[in-house]
Amino acid sequence: MTPEPSSPVSESLRPAPQRKRARFHPLTVRDVRRLTEDSIEVTFAVPDEFADNYDYEPGQYVALRMTLNGRELRRSYSICAVPVPGELRVAIKRDLGGEFSTWANESLAPGAVIDVMSPQGTFTTERVSDGAERAANRHYAAIAAGSGVTPIMSLARTILRGSEHAQFSLIYSNRTANDVMFLEELAELKDAFPARFALYHVLTRERRASDVLSGRLDAERLGTFLEYLVRPGDVDEWFICGPFELVQLVRDTLEEAGVDRHHVRFELFTTDRPDRPEGSVGRPVIVDEGDAVRKITFTLDGLTASINTPVHGRETILNAALRVRPDVPFACAGGVCGTCRAVLVDGTVTMDENYALEPEELERGYILTCQSHPTSEAVTVNYDS
Repeated sequence: MTPEPSSPVSESLRPAPQRKRARFHPLTVRDVRRLTEDSIEVTFAVPDEFADNYDYEPGQYVALRMTLNGRELRRSYSICAVPVPGELRVAIKRDLGGEFSTWANESLAPGAVIDVMSPQGTFTTERVSDGAERAANRHYAAIAAGSGVTPIMSLARTILRGSEHAQFSLIYSNRTANDVMFLEELAELKDAFPARFALYHVLTRERRASDVLSGRLDAERLGTFLEYLVRPGDVDEWFICGPFELVQLVRDTLEEAGVDRHHVRFELFTTDRPDRPEGSVGRPVIVDEGDAVRKITFTLDGLTASINTPVHGRETILNAALRVRPDVPFACAGGVCGTCRAVLVDGTVTMDENYALEPEELERGYILTCQSHPTSEAVTVNYDS
């Protein structure tokens, strides 16, 4: 069990971050700690020279990049600890058939060096000013399943320690007690803030004393929670992290309860949908003489490049850009994380999926290049905007 970091936390919560250019740096693994049979906590050492690149907000994530069996893999994982200078902690849960997560759970050890992307994501909270009246009774609520608790750990710790009066409620679903990640840390948090931290463990494959805590977190059980235990009218801000179906269920239920969508944040790393188009990254594309093509022009780090893509290839903008600039930013390549976003300056595109961009970002012209295909003869995008 790892004690709470002793470094002081600001009395005010930081503002929701602006998205910064994603860059990778090699970081050394300082420690690997077993959380459950299928999950680990990994601590990276952050040297002073990279410190500014890893100044993160609670709730953000990083992408890890390495080569396994001759193939480059990138996987995104949430940061699970409050910001502490000189280190970065993530939790990695073994996914069924997951090549990287399986290797990490079986073989990752201190001393390993992995490329780690600078922190990304907006799954965090707005600023609560020092001494502000609204901070006194602010109530945050989270609903998570499985490894979805990882960013919640950072958020809950920071919020509860950053304000003397803030409240935090967590509904956390797992199959069994043995599958609960950060079990001891959650218990410690409950002991430290008994009046301000409400914790509800829901187990789908184990019987608990209460019916509401036993079984799948479906619409009926969620409705019971919202009616009696975590009432929407008492909550100022919501955080949802877990499988696609759960996230969608909670969002729809909160909307039906009259909760403003601007007060609901959600995080997905995968959609768990077999019908979801996969991101097109690293796919070889050849332009033959006579092929109908579309021209893609993009700006990255102040440099502009162009490339033609065959109409019949239905290539994404990201895949095309990577053929001439291997440093184009991306992580999940599945429309989930938003790392590959850019502003559509000119032309038109069709976007297969979007689980990362907010309506306001879409209105400002942002697209996910990993899911966007040109539909006009020429398309111009800007990664620097």
